Amino acid sequence: MSWTEEKVKKLKDLWGKGNTASQIAEIIGGVSRNAVIGKAHRLNLSAKIKTRSVGLNQNLKNFNENKNDSFKKVRKSKFKSLIIEKDFEPENPKQLEELDEGSCKWPIGHPDEKSFYFCGRSSLKDFSYCKLHLLFAYQPKGKKEDLSKKEDVPDFIQKKIQSA
Repeated sequence: MSWTEEKVKKLKDLWGKGNTASQIAEIIGGVSRNAVIGKAHRLNLSAKIKTRSVGLNQNLKNFNENKNDSFKKVRKSKFKSLIIEKDFEPENPKQLEELDEGSCKWPIGHPDEKSFYFCGRSSLKDFSYCKLHLLFAYQPKGKKEDLSKKEDVPDFIQKKIQSA
């Protein structure tokens, strides 16, 4: 099959109107969809805009943004409630063998020392740590404090430790 001047003109016209390659092949007749795409490419016709996928991507993007916003609000409120709370149960030192699902697994000291133990307070649901150690382990996104050393403890947490 050869492309005549008439078929090329028709291809350019139909392509410009936004018809699909399959539709153009059907209208011109005697050519395949792939032949239409190949000729359009060789003629440097502008690429087709895929309106369906753009619409789907936009909807997905909006959904993800809304989901992230609500997740951030929930996460932020959980941390605020932890910071405001002042009463922490007393530490319940446990060895590794004594830990269970409901125990805080925050290590105290260095594992090589004899005095090493785990916090042992009641852990929060879906977390491995108690309320106090959760403040150390999980920080809200975008609100991480720039600590000069890892051992530095923010003042508000130091006060909570002393009052516990």
